[in-house]
Amino acid sequence: MTAVPVPPVAKSILVQAVPARAFEIFTLGMHRWWPAEHSLNAASPRQAIVVEPRPGGRWFERALDGSECNWGHVIAWEPPHRVVFGWQLDATWKFDRQLVKEVEIRFEAKGAEATLVHLEHRNLERFGERAIETRKALDSDNGWQLGLNRFTALIATPAT
Repeated sequence: MTAVPVPPVAKSILVQAVPARAFEIFTLGMHRWWPAEHSLNAASPRQAIVVEPRPGGRWFERALDGSECNWGHVIAWEPPHRVVFGWQLDATWKFDRQLVKEVEIRFEAKGAEATLVHLEHRNLERFGERAIETRKALDSDNGWQLGLNRFTALIATPAT
């Protein structure tokens, strides 16, 4: 049986920061903007979201109790222009080593102090029979848009 193609979730936002700062906050500062209500560990509050900055690096959540929940891995690491993550969560938000979708984020300079951030979450047909439902969740106001709104708000906050 051949999977029916499912359109990717695609989002673009303009942030007031140079690409290097936007890239750093998006990747290495992910724990500062990723919605806490999207934590995968129900037993302990989230302490950090860790992105190991290299192809093959881990992408995971660490809780205050020290436990970790894997999310996926880094496929491409090209600061300050592009990062691609292998999203390895299934439709119930559990890690599945065999199930890889891609999240590509590109950072495009717009003038001296702004960056257009493009996000594409693709290969969604790999969610199988729950692909359409999962795509709707990822594309909703409570999905990628919520995270990008919080990322934009964090970027707008003066650096301390």
